[in-house]
Amino acid sequence: MAQTSAEQMRAWQGPALFSFGFRPFFLFGAIWVVLAMGLWLVALSGAIDLPSRMDRVSWHAHEFLFGYLGAVLAGFLLTAVPNWTGRLPMVGWRLAALFGLWVAGRIAILFSAALPVAVAPVIDLAFPLVLGGLILREIVAGKNWRNLIVLALLAVFALANALFHYEAVTGGYAAQGVGLRLGVATAVMMICVIGGRIIPSFTRNWLARQDNPARPAPPMQRFDKIVLLFSIPVLLAWVVNPFDVYIGVALVVFAVLHLARQSRWQAHHTLSEPLVWVLHVSYVFIPLGALALGLDQILGNPGTAGAQHLWMTGAIGAMTLAVMTRATLGHTGQALTASPMTVVIYLCLFGSVLARFWTSLFLELSYVSGVLWVLAFAGFAVAYGPSLLRQKPEKPA
Repeated sequence: MAQTSAEQMRAWQGPALFSFGFRPFFLFGAIWVVLAMGLWLVALSGAIDLPSRMDRVSWHAHEFLFGYLGAVLAGFLLTAVPNWTGRLPMVGWRLAALFGLWVAGRIAILFSAALPVAVAPVIDLAFPLVLGGLILREIVAGKNWRNLIVLALLAVFALANALFHYEAVTGGYAAQGVGLRLGVATAVMMICVIGGRIIPSFTRNWLARQDNPARPAPPMQRFDKIVLLFSIPVLLAWVVNPFDVYIGVALVVFAVLHLARQSRWQAHHTLSEPLVWVLHVSYVFIPLGALALGLDQILGNPGTAGAQHLWMTGAIGAMTLAVMTRATLGHTGQALTASPMTVVIYLCLFGSVLARFWTSLFLELSYVSGVLWVLAFAGFAVAYGPSLLRQKPEKPA
């Protein structure tokens, strides 16, 4: 007789860490981003030289975007896809092997100066390719064709990583290259697609539990689809030519459309539950980042790093942290409400985003931003690590 997901997880006798996909990738993704930020701050001060073939800025960008975000995507997809397809989740040593592949990528990139040129990129790229193959198998077996768009975005994300490596090994400044922008644009599009599903759904569920008659617009209505279809060419144009005035205008229109889309989700009714409003605040960095990038080009400002970080540390960092906290609570049998510690974690993250945005005016804020970032993700590891390391408690019979 076929096992249920719960029966398969109970049958696993090894570490609880490998009893569900979100556990190792959420926990060690957070730990890695703390360690990587710490190394980056020390390297930025000139105290150490990183043993990587990448320059320190490119290593920093790569390990946040493709290292950390790659782990969170794996944790999210390995948890969500069984719900989408009705098939069993990956558990046990197969999950441990996939996690080990991700760890190998982090080690290889950090110590790539001691390895032949092609070795670190090959090890690093093996992880998204294997993950994509596993997700494709599950979608095809479950005939869950509507989620092929998520797999397509994952494939583009892997391509962006490959381009980043190519630019790095051929002497380019990968931190400002096409690979990085394509990775950022793909991550933004993932948030637009997946966030556009889960934010109104989670908001509706919470409002219903509060007996609040307000309801967000259902996800993926005609207007949502129009906004998403418009977003794809705008983001691709920005990837190819980020310094064009006309693309700047398109980014401003992009921002207005996404603000209009989000205005239909009843965010103002969720202020009493941080676990819900953090999703709305995280999403607003999508239009804010586009607006800042667009105005930079319209006004002739060539420095886009601060504006781009509204997408990277803001939209990507905040949304992943919001999803990790909520998913960990829900899948470990805890109440879906934010503790005071969780609120502190969110506030540290948003403080980091604001400090990073103003770094171009006050260089010292880069260290403030880094410290707040470390506090946010270290706080997640401390507050949520114990839940991720132990089995979900059994419900009483």
